Amino acid sequence: MLANRVERGRYLDSVALMRISRRVGALAGVEAAALMIGTPSNKALLREAGLLSSDGERAEPNDLIIAVRASDAGAAMDSAVSLLAEKPAQTSAGLRTTSSLRRGLEIEPQANLALISVPGAFAAQEARNALERGLNVMVFSDNVSVEEEVALKRLAKDRRLLLMGPDCGTALISGAPLAFANVVPRGEIGIASASGTGLQEVSCLIARLGGGVSHGIGVGGRDLDERVGALGMLSAIDLLDADPATKTLVLISKPPSPRVAETVLARVRQSKKRSVVCFLGANGSTLTGAAEQAMQKKLPSETPSPGRAKGRVLGLYCGGTLAAEAEIVLGDGGDCVDLGADEFTRGRPHPMIEPELRNEHIRQALADPSIGVLLFDVVLGFGAHADPAGVLLDGLKGSKKIAIASVIGTEQDPQGFSRQVAKLRAAGVHVAPSNAYAARLAASTVSS
Repeated sequence: MLANRVERGRYLDSVALMRISRRVGALAGVEAAALMIGTPSNKALLREAGLLSSDGERAEPNDLIIAVRASDAGAAMDSAVSLLAEKPAQTSAGLRTTSSLRRGLEIEPQANLALISVPGAFAAQEARNALERGLNVMVFSDNVSVEEEVALKRLAKDRRLLLMGPDCGTALISGAPLAFANVVPRGEIGIASASGTGLQEVSCLIARLGGGVSHGIGVGGRDLDERVGALGMLSAIDLLDADPATKTLVLISKPPSPRVAETVLARVRQSKKRSVVCFLGANGSTLTGAAEQAMQKKLPSETPSPGRAKGRVLGLYCGGTLAAEAEIVLGDGGDCVDLGADEFTRGRPHPMIEPELRNEHIRQALADPSIGVLLFDVVLGFGAHADPAGVLLDGLKGSKKIAIASVIGTEQDPQGFSRQVAKLRAAGVHVAPSNAYAARLAASTVSS
């Protein structure tokens, strides 16, 4: 039996809904279960899965759909409603919550930054409301149109404010890690990045080389696109240039259009501060190289050879920019899959949150005789899984293939850099000191 229930005007984040969906789906007699916000894309997912009834079809984008298919759909629905009613564990003593920006500013009148994490259909309006109230804004949400992104960044510029994003997954502002970020010391290096995992990799390598970060400003993955014209990156450079604590600028992006690249480079040339520009793949640029140039020292790169393997390298990545960097380094020697891409995460949490998604692909790779080496990223920090190394090792149980990984994080991260590295090495995974070094090691291991 199929049943849908629509909770009007109710919103929970996708991770919370996915975890409840799994708990309901594991109940006896339940064939399938899903809890999703009633956006058109989510309703399409439910429809494709055969989980959308006429009741669910009537849901609006600000409603919650509970969908179950079970031998006793009524009992399964009751269980879902009960799980929704459970109060989440208190994560911070004395944490104050509110349901509106206006009330939030009454509670924190000195606040000057808002982090927006709502469904994309609502994100632009919430960001605009915050900018109009004089707040800098970080838009974690994705699925915001390019046109809205440009309009928001122009509004921010007019008001002398910073707009990070949309789809900005990482920032380090005055030492405060935001969203997916790591515990990094304060220092003299300011980073402006169109990549969340790129910012994480470079900031963590800087920390391991003995340096620190003044600010890490995420600008969103499309910022250096021709249509956006680096509006966010240019604003970030202006801010870092004016910051007396910042002595070195580091800019990170996948290759931008030639016109946008020249605009950014022309602005950097105007700065009196030392600068490092990493447009991945251009002139052999890597994230490791950017960190090393910023610190003016080399990362120790000694990693014992894992031997030789016949076949190709397959990289299974949680971080999109890390996957892109590894593929550039590998060249014709292998392929990398960004498991955080939309086709893998539709209706599912990002693999940095729930890395079990990668294990499904590992099982397929282990059965493929053409693959000789498996390459991975293990991303630590706030927002990431509590034990990503442990989840990865669950997927590799019984593997006879060579596995190579890099760990992105610091000792102060909740997961602990050394603890995660030790766990991987104890299980036979070869851990390189950075993503670029891991990809080079993998490329040197395979033979045709």
